[in-house]
Amino acid sequence: MTQTYLRLGDVCPDFQQESSQGPISLYEYLGDNYGILFSHPKDKTPICTTELGKVAKLLPEFAKRNVKVLALSVDSVSDHLAWISDINETQQCQVQYPILADADRKVANLYGMIHPNADNVYTVRSVYFIGLDRKLKAVITYPASTGRNFDEVLRVVDSIQLTDKFKVGTPADWKVGGECVIVPSVNDEAAKQLFPNGWNTVRPYLRLVPQPTTPQ
Repeated sequence: MTQTYLRLGDVCPDFQQESSQGPISLYEYLGDNYGILFSHPKDKTPICTTELGKVAKLLPEFAKRNVKVLALSVDSVSDHLAWISDINETQQCQVQYPILADADRKVANLYGMIHPNADNVYTVRSVYFIGLDRKLKAVITYPASTGRNFDEVLRVVDSIQLTDKFKVGTPADWKVGGECVIVPSVNDEAAKQLFPNGWNTVRPYLRLVPQPTTPQ
């Protein structure tokens, strides 16, 4: 199957695939939520086991942000169920979200999760951030040898949700509550309406403003 390579702003394609919790239709599963789709190279591997355990523990944080998570591995449903038992035991958690059983690589190819120059069989560690409009808001890809930083995943979600609502961007190392920048497409006259309490002009192109908290 030919792979698709998604770019930011592309509509994330819908799909139907088996999972550890039965058949999944992506759009139906996400409903009115943001989505995180993250891929794993293979079941019962050490780094993947720690990652899925971490996500299980962070489910309340994702739920607070109106985000539904969905994992993927190219192994079978029966393999997933045996693996989940191991994850729960070794990571002291309960995996309560579905893991797609992508044995035919349908979803992996649809989303471009297999990077042949790294491995032509197994998926790399990609995270796809899916917006309410079902467009790809961000993607982070790691090699199989590097476990993901899920604090960073949550930080990106926070930034996406903030910048979906307000005409700001988030600077380096931003965290919730930190200063934001006014996006360049907003001139000073428009900014006066959007940010009546003012901002700090470091340079004409670098205008710092407290994180907005009320809809514009």
